[in-house]
Amino acid sequence: MKNVIRIDREKCIGCGLCVKDCPASFLSLQNGKATTGGPGCIECGHCYAICPAEAVEMKGYSYEGCDGYGEMSEFDSDKLLTAMKSRRTIRQYKNTPVEDEKIKMILEAGRYCPTAKNSQNIAYTVLSKDTMAELEAEAVKLFRSGKKVVSPFVESIKKHDFPETFFFKGAPLVIVVSSSSTNDAALACSYMELMAESLGLGVLYSGFFVAASKLSPKIRKALDLPRGHKAVNCMIMGYPDVRYKRIAPRKVVNVKYI
Repeated sequence: MKNVIRIDREKCIGCGLCVKDCPASFLSLQNGKATTGGPGCIECGHCYAICPAEAVEMKGYSYEGCDGYGEMSEFDSDKLLTAMKSRRTIRQYKNTPVEDEKIKMILEAGRYCPTAKNSQNIAYTVLSKDTMAELEAEAVKLFRSGKKVVSPFVESIKKHDFPETFFFKGAPLVIVVSSSSTNDAALACSYMELMAESLGLGVLYSGFFVAASKLSPKIRKALDLPRGHKAVNCMIMGYPDVRYKRIAPRKVVNVKYI
């Protein structure tokens, strides 16, 4: 990465907090002032976030929404755990559009997920209603034909009838999350799902549609993903048209302390 960090030496008070917290040892104290130097900066923003004198600037970055700071400890941990355990995959949705402001909040949550080496190499493709209909029809057609040909997924799909809404379940919102890194995209999805759930929405990960995108050049062309990206997850979202009464059981945790 290029050096995007700039230190305002007039503002810098030489406290050394940014130097101590820099994970790449990119910063140092020289003549009582923080100084950048050499390669290695991963643009994590720790120096910007920790500076008490607001002496750090990050070229090319937006500061919108960076004034406040929150702690996860502000949330009631028992209530949070109960909510996480109550989470269910939703396959029944109301015919109610998801508000634009909520979509922005979901994308913002994904934007702030951690990524390896702070690559931030994740893209989000929000499908319009027409695009959803077109791509779902293509995916249904592909999977229906898969019953008659030899393919990697035939055995697992023979039992399905594949209705027109098989992939998107009639939900109003579909976001394809893509990246060159499966782990990074998965982290983004976990952040997005938590935000979506907090906004009263239900979520389904459509692995079948991701499989269809890998098998169909037409779907890949329509998605027009950034170069080097692959569709990692397809997140189906909307207001649930189903209500659960209790937490579903899980197997005993498989953990080893060594």
